[in-house]
Amino acid sequence: MITTLLVANRGEIACRIFRTCGELGIRTVAVHSDADENALHARVADTAVRLPGATPAETYLRGDLIVKAALAAGADAVHPGYGFLSENPEFARAVLDAGLLWIGPPPEAIEAMASKTRAKELMGIAPLGEVTEADLPVLVKAAAGGGGRGMRIVRRLEELRAALEGAGAEAASAFGDGEIFVEPYIEHGRHVEVQILADAHGTVWTLGTRDCSLQRRHQKVIEEAPAPGLASGLTDELYTLAVRAAEAVSYVGAGTVEFLVADGRAHFLEMNTRLQVEHPVTEAVFGLDLVAEQLRVAEGHPLPADPPRARGHAVEARLYAEDPAHDWAPQTGTLHRLAVPAGVRLDTGYTDGDTIGVHYDPMLAKVVAHAPTRAEAVRKLAGALDRAALHGPVTNRELLVRSLRHAEFADARMDTGFYDRHLAGLTEPAPAPYAPLAAALADAHGRSRFGAWRNLPSQPQVKRYEMAGQEHEVHYRHTRQGLTADGVRVVHADARLVVLEADGVRRRFDVARYGDRVHVNGTALTALPRFPDPTAQLAPGSLLAPMPGTVVRIAEGLEEGTAVQAGQPLVWLEAMKMQHQISAPVTGTLSALHVTPGQQVEPGMLLAVVQET
Repeated sequence: MITTLLVANRGEIACRIFRTCGELGIRTVAVHSDADENALHARVADTAVRLPGATPAETYLRGDLIVKAALAAGADAVHPGYGFLSENPEFARAVLDAGLLWIGPPPEAIEAMASKTRAKELMGIAPLGEVTEADLPVLVKAAAGGGGRGMRIVRRLEELRAALEGAGAEAASAFGDGEIFVEPYIEHGRHVEVQILADAHGTVWTLGTRDCSLQRRHQKVIEEAPAPGLASGLTDELYTLAVRAAEAVSYVGAGTVEFLVADGRAHFLEMNTRLQVEHPVTEAVFGLDLVAEQLRVAEGHPLPADPPRARGHAVEARLYAEDPAHDWAPQTGTLHRLAVPAGVRLDTGYTDGDTIGVHYDPMLAKVVAHAPTRAEAVRKLAGALDRAALHGPVTNRELLVRSLRHAEFADARMDTGFYDRHLAGLTEPAPAPYAPLAAALADAHGRSRFGAWRNLPSQPQVKRYEMAGQEHEVHYRHTRQGLTADGVRVVHADARLVVLEADGVRRRFDVARYGDRVHVNGTALTALPRFPDPTAQLAPGSLLAPMPGTVVRIAEGLEEGTAVQAGQPLVWLEAMKMQHQISAPVTGTLSALHVTPGQQVEPGMLLAVVQET
């Protein structure tokens, strides 16, 4: 029996595993980097062990340090979570060699399936060799890991070399393995997967299907179970292929077999030999705790002959600290408030006041809704996200709500190209006409105390806010009757709540302020100074860091005086395990270069200047 479990991971998945351990009476051990010293997973575990350093390569990818931590803390089992070392057979062997119980499949099964190239060979599928014009488009893909990292779509042959280099570098940074391969890119397919659970006694469960077609940068954003609209024959085929993959490697534990479905056919992608991020939708539909089942299987208990019966439909949305309107740029800073309405499941590695840093994936939380039907589950999740309190950096919350309410998703007609087609419309600024006024009235609460009155009307007060990239100016007055605003009746105003009435309709606005950042219901605003600083000017052609991160590369031969072309890549930043390319805005001459490889940068920092010719 497991008495003490170390989770070789961080954030949301570590907290989720600890929750199950608490219910089962198992003591927990966390590992944490220096950057995660005060992270939620390190705080909620019974014991926490420091991994010196901040980057994944120094910490969560160091299997030797994690095994030492487990032994030092008295753990008798290790759960890898997902990402990092979860699909690393050498880590699994190191855990077993240390006399610890491994919560996962045998190292040989991981080895067979951890490399996507070897997995395809096992299933009788060969990757592309020499790529020709006739093969395009193709997908360059990391052989190890997942989560969309180390992947590039190539539509022109001249882009292939850069894609190979970029994907390899990103994969090496994220997974410690830079192996990549090339396969045909199937456009307008659906990403469908099968959850399996197998014991050491020969029983393999197929726990339904999931649809994970809504993706950005090949990383899933919205997932659901079961996958809607699949013909029964196709579903049976997916189950057969999933069991075949599991039996081919004598699989034990929880795993996922992934496919692209196009034109009624299933194309094998890979087998993930671990728990998936989207496992909660399967748990909701089947009434299971997959982590508890993993632990029981690892202890040697057999599964019943048949899995429980599926009930209803579940949908999950991943909340990211990122800006979808600006190339999905990751965001950092303080998460002041994170709360969702009752009735949905929230899995998160953050709590109010935590800091979102630059070193790891920008996912804040997963929100899951379960209901008797798909339409009810989608409506429930969209409503919960719409009413959620998210105070802090920019998130993808509005994108999620609009995606769930989009006709194409509602009718289950989505595919992996959903955001390619609809991103511009889904990221248009949402109208919030009274948000700036509510912010101004809340800010004005209690500011004015009149000692005497004159028979002259007061001058209007003026406040300026930036909202969704646009500046808004509002006016209000202090009178004997309180605050007034043109055309709007102020029913109530204090520092946290403003109630306005316009055209007979009363609206409530919850207001929270953190410095110059103001959140009004679901809208974020930035208070602007009354008189802008006239010295805040940048030279034309300035390249600013769009996010915090590390400069990992500068274009070969680039120095001051170099001629560059518009769109030419100049600087590569790595932030939250993804690489981001900064290109020349115009054709001209590089007149200034302010960064070097390895340098940390902050949002808005001047990287370089290109003087247009």
